[in-house]
Amino acid sequence: MATGQGDRTGRRVGELAAATGLTVRTLHYYEEIGLLVPSARTYAGHRLYDDADVARLYRICVLRRLGLPLVEIGRALEEPAWNLRAAMTAHLGELDRRLEAMGRLRSRLAGLLGSIGTGDSRLTHDLLTTVEEMTMLDTAVQGRIMLLVYEDIGAAHDWLVRVFGLGPGRVDRNDEGRAVHAELQAGDGVIWLHQEQDDWGLGSPQSVGAATACVAVMVDDVDAHYRHAVSEGASVVHEPVDQPYGYREYSARDLEGHLWSFMKPLD
Repeated sequence: MATGQGDRTGRRVGELAAATGLTVRTLHYYEEIGLLVPSARTYAGHRLYDDADVARLYRICVLRRLGLPLVEIGRALEEPAWNLRAAMTAHLGELDRRLEAMGRLRSRLAGLLGSIGTGDSRLTHDLLTTVEEMTMLDTAVQGRIMLLVYEDIGAAHDWLVRVFGLGPGRVDRNDEGRAVHAELQAGDGVIWLHQEQDDWGLGSPQSVGAATACVAVMVDDVDAHYRHAVSEGASVVHEPVDQPYGYREYSARDLEGHLWSFMKPLD
């Protein structure tokens, strides 16, 4: 239900969070980066979101499902050709396809129940087909993106390309020219470089004094990669070695202390 004070009406942030399943922290962050700014506030200063804000939030959620980073979503939201009806139609089509697939899976499972214990030779084949259909339906996780936090994103991007040979990607800067987001290619994956953010507890190893994770990257030639990294000034943790778990590997730290391992399966 809309909440208002005087002639100011709309949904407060807690109501919007409860209605959408998003967290208040997420909505505050969207406001902080200019993605979803409430259209009004109460006289007491509470945020109020009107119907246009709700429609904008729907657009954000749809684009997030498509895997777009927040920076690109912000640009897409300003695109005048974007059509809410077309987006909802596409979303509805996606749901219809999932429902159709679930119906096929249900019918197949019902048929399999009748085949158990009958000695039907097709049972194994049908089970494999069922597993395939289950896998295709399991789309809650669409992919993964590694996110690393740096004090100086621009310098980190250039260093990682030059020293570790990662593929260069986009670098987004604010009005002052400071890099606030960057992307790198690592084989078939992508790595995002994120700025430090105290309220989310995000800090560079250079700031917190420790690395809490390690990035493992597959390379064609571990020793050649090691020699290049050393020549470019990488801080080596250990030289190339054949590990008992079946990989040749070396480890090094980057310019802000993130730990990296470069490896290849042993023949």
